[in-house]
Amino acid sequence: MHASLTRQSVPWEALISLDGADPGQLPAPLAADARVRVLPLPHPVGAACARNLALNEVRTPFVNWADDDDLFTDDAMTVRLRELERTGLGWCAGYSEDLHPDGTTRLWRCPTPPGRHAAGDVWTYWKDPSDTIPIGPTTILARTDLVRAAPMGGLVQGEDYLTAIGVTCLAPGVLVPVPVYRYRKHPGQMTRQDTYDVLEPAARRHAWNYGRSLRAVLSVPATSSAAGVV
Repeated sequence: MHASLTRQSVPWEALISLDGADPGQLPAPLAADARVRVLPLPHPVGAACARNLALNEVRTPFVNWADDDDLFTDDAMTVRLRELERTGLGWCAGYSEDLHPDGTTRLWRCPTPPGRHAAGDVWTYWKDPSDTIPIGPTTILARTDLVRAAPMGGLVQGEDYLTAIGVTCLAPGVLVPVPVYRYRKHPGQMTRQDTYDVLEPAARRHAWNYGRSLRAVLSVPATSSAAGVV
C-alpha cells in the first residue's frame, strides 16, 4: 500500500491505525516517511473500531480507507480528486481489480453504473443482501466530514460495507469507469480464513438493511412539530 501511495502525483498523508500491533514492527520505509502518521492502539479492537478511531486524526479534506495488503493504481488519487474538485460532489469511486500472485489482474465492475448518482441511488443496485455489493468500498474517495457522518459499523467483518452505503446515501457522487484499487489475492487475506463465510451473509444483510432504512429515513420530508417548538 505504501509503495503505491509513493507513486501518486497529488499530495497525500497516510494514517496507519495499528490494531494492537507493536509500533516497532512498522517497516522502515514507512517509519522514515514524514507523510505517514501512526495511531497505535493499546490492544486489538477490530477493524471497525480501529478505523473509526483513526478518523479522529484525519487532517485532509478527503479520505480513502484501505487495507495494508492492497494497493492503489498509480493515478487513483488524481483521477478521483480532480473529479471531486471539478464537481463539488461528496464522493468519487472507481472500479477495482483483483491482483493475483502471478501479477495478473482481473477487472471487477461493480453493479452500480458509471456516472453521477443522487444520494441513496447506489443502494438500489443491491437488489438482495445475497447479491454482490453495489460498489467497491475501498474505491471511494470522499469528503472527510461525510465519512465521519457514516463511520464503520461495529461488525467484525464487512464493516466498510456500512460506510460505503452510508456515504453514498448521504450525498451525491460519481463513479468513474477506471480501476483505482487493486485487491491483492493471497493465502493470508481475511476472506480466505475458514470462519469468514460463516458471518458474511449476516454482515451483508445488516449492511443491506442499514441502506434500506437510511434511504427511508432520509426520504421523509422534514416537518415542524405542533408541540410548541419555536
